[in-house]
Amino acid sequence: MHTTRDFSIRTLSALTEELLILEAEAIAEGFRFLTRLIAEWKSGANRFDRPGECLLGVFNNGQLIAIGGLSYDPYAGPEVGRLRRVYVAQASRGCHVGKALVSQLLKHAAQQFGVVRLSTDTQEGAAFYLRCGFEPVQDKHATHAKSLIDQEA
Repeated sequence: MHTTRDFSIRTLSALTEELLILEAEAIAEGFRFLTRLIAEWKSGANRFDRPGECLLGVFNNGQLIAIGGLSYDPYAGPEVGRLRRVYVAQASRGCHVGKALVSQLLKHAAQQFGVVRLSTDTQEGAAFYLRCGFEPVQDKHATHAKSLIDQEA
């Protein structure tokens, strides 16, 4: 477990009922990717359980306030990871929760992958990932990438 400020980040090995609260909030914002996360988990299509993968939850006073996963990028080679399903509850945005979550995902990724990619379709998401050190890329399967090779700790 990693503790920062008044929240903690830990690996999720099962989906909790609290995720349904985040899912409802995401749907209200027009995002369906947490619905896909739940469906893929239930079907077994993606449980973030292959070597190097993980699903992290951020908790504040025991309440799930953010989630994000790291998996192999299905559109690239085995040395490329992909950030997936990153979502921070509206009330927790601007409090460094998302940046702490992405930082933890990248630390985990560095053990397995040389590059991490992602796809976002919002200007806010793009700006956030730039602040996290990602660079824009021109690829039909990714909008941003970050090299983890030769990075100092």
